[in-house]
Amino acid sequence: MSARFFALFGDPLWGPVLIFGLRIVDVSLDTMRVIFLVRGKRTMAAALGFGMALVWIIAVGNAMKHLDSVWHVLAYASGYAAGNAVGITIDRAVAFGLTQLRIVSKHGGVEIAEALRERGYGATEFSGFGRDGNVEIVESVVQRAHVDEALAIVEQYDPNAFVTVEDPTVLRGGSVVSREWRVPTFFSLKKRRPM
Repeated sequence: MSARFFALFGDPLWGPVLIFGLRIVDVSLDTMRVIFLVRGKRTMAAALGFGMALVWIIAVGNAMKHLDSVWHVLAYASGYAAGNAVGITIDRAVAFGLTQLRIVSKHGGVEIAEALRERGYGATEFSGFGRDGNVEIVESVVQRAHVDEALAIVEQYDPNAFVTVEDPTVLRGGSVVSREWRVPTFFSLKKRRPM
């Protein structure tokens, strides 16, 4: 990188802006690195870690040179906060991996399981006994990108069903619907439910 680029960090306006932007990039990369690490994707986690460390050293090195400027320090801290939000937003948009749905219904479990199967999802159903009596329990493992579709099916048959959404740690056997990966649009991001 050129000396002109690093000279921008000393500017009272562009220095904080650059530090803020670099912190967003490095924290977003780190958030994604942790997510891939937890999901067992070592190569991707390592690549993201390399990029994160490279960007971080530039950001922190230049922030340390300008500790006398409150704007540089505030940009560093606020870039960290914004980077967390951006990283989580990216994770939701990419929706990489699988999710396990557990649906507990007083009366619609069989219909929910059949509807899930009709849409190509695997569904296992069994009966249980809850606080208020008999319940029907359905479990299904779906791609994270398909959670909203599966929840819409549940909502259609039993809006009062108790639903938990979890990340499975180990999968063996069975089947999971694999569909074409799609790049989400801005509007689909606004509709997604938080997980």
